[in-house]
Amino acid sequence: MAIGLIIIGDEILSGKRADQHFPKVVQMLAARGLQLGWAEFLGDDRARITATLKRTMASGDIVFCCGGIGATPDDHTRQAAADALGVPLVLHAEGKRLIQQRIVQLARDAGHEADLNSPENLHRLHMAEFAQGAALIPNPYNSIAGFSVGTHYFVPGFPVMAWPMLEWVLDTHYASLFNREPRAEHALFVYEQAESALTPMMEALEAQFPLIKVFSLPSVGDAKTRRHIELGVKGEPGQAALAFAEMRAQLDSLSAEYRLA
Repeated sequence: MAIGLIIIGDEILSGKRADQHFPKVVQMLAARGLQLGWAEFLGDDRARITATLKRTMASGDIVFCCGGIGATPDDHTRQAAADALGVPLVLHAEGKRLIQQRIVQLARDAGHEADLNSPENLHRLHMAEFAQGAALIPNPYNSIAGFSVGTHYFVPGFPVMAWPMLEWVLDTHYASLFNREPRAEHALFVYEQAESALTPMMEALEAQFPLIKVFSLPSVGDAKTRRHIELGVKGEPGQAALAFAEMRAQLDSLSAEYRLA
């Protein structure tokens, strides 16, 4: 079971807004000893969102989906989730209550009583229409809930709402997965070496130590930094330490210049 992230919104793909969800989700997962397996960015296209959700729902992965659950014409995620499951959208009773509670409170704060039957307030109830059988994800910012179906979790695109909602999902439903697999990472910077010349060593290390992965991040350098490769190992702590020691030994045998990261 991998953990996936879907980020939805034309404004992200057009560059009008810079995505903030990807680095934050990576960070919140790492704090719990977890890691992201994949991520996808989608525009506000109902057919494409539906097709993507059909595929990811069949995978069994844990999936966080940010954006598109409002009630404006460019919000398609709620309907797409229902379409992907082949079920209707239904008004969630508790979701409705939370929205109406919010409407009443805002009106009272403004010094008047709310008309829950006004066209505007009736339209707001669309934000509580979810795929049949969905459960709610509490929203501590304004009480307008997100929803979940199976192992898919749908939250708004606004970081101030989405991030605490995703943390609630992790801490409520997946605490048993936290820090279940100890991991370690070791890295160094190798100077003036061709990545192709180091590839056989990297392949041999992964074959010798099957519980680790070797990573290589080359840099062409600039006025302040020499050409180098950030080279390292990550994975099971015991094997990671042994693999890193072997990596350093082999670099020494090549008389390669390096320093620890």
